[in-house]
Amino acid sequence: MTQIIDTFIAPPCKESVTVLYQDDYVLAVNKPSGLLSLSGKNPLNKDSVHYRLVQQFPSALMAHRLDFGTSGVLLLALDKTSNACLTKQFQQRSVEKRYMSILLGHIENAEGRVSVPIARDPPNFPRQKICWETGKEAISQYHVVDYLDNPARSRVAFTPETGRTHQLRIHSLAMGHPILGCDLYGSGESEHLASRLMLHAHLIKFLHPYTKEAMQIEAPCPF
Repeated sequence: MTQIIDTFIAPPCKESVTVLYQDDYVLAVNKPSGLLSLSGKNPLNKDSVHYRLVQQFPSALMAHRLDFGTSGVLLLALDKTSNACLTKQFQQRSVEKRYMSILLGHIENAEGRVSVPIARDPPNFPRQKICWETGKEAISQYHVVDYLDNPARSRVAFTPETGRTHQLRIHSLAMGHPILGCDLYGSGESEHLASRLMLHAHLIKFLHPYTKEAMQIEAPCPF
């Protein structure tokens, strides 16, 4: 078995984590780009959304995660029962998530569905890979919000049906239009056209773990 070695050291993140919604059971925050969702094994990667929040909310549990470079809505539970309920919703794919992104070039089809399986790629950790033999099903819906010029770019809204690691970054690459600022799957041009990963978790819909009320929480897109 190939041993996975994580040598990544996160640079300091000076942006704050802001609360979007809070009650006795659920906490939703706006995660900045460039901050880990959970602290890493390396003691130099202690700073994270979870590390910061447990200082004020000691019982906070991460219901899901966002990539280091992705900003936007992040959902946490404030007790174990609520966490189990939210985790079950994510596992059953009943949570709806919407992401905003900016991709390199003008996408020919203004809307569509991408179904490309994703597998781990241990020799190139943390990269994932497209693999039709061993990959797990990964499906994303998208539509172009508008086209941008000089250089040619597309502002795209993604609605992932599954939640694979790096799914939207890989699906964008499979479309031939990598996300700007992506250091793992971008081309030289797309990587250097933005100072951050241009991917933002704009909206999340779920059922409240206690009231069972339909909840919708949004984080304004910063780009």
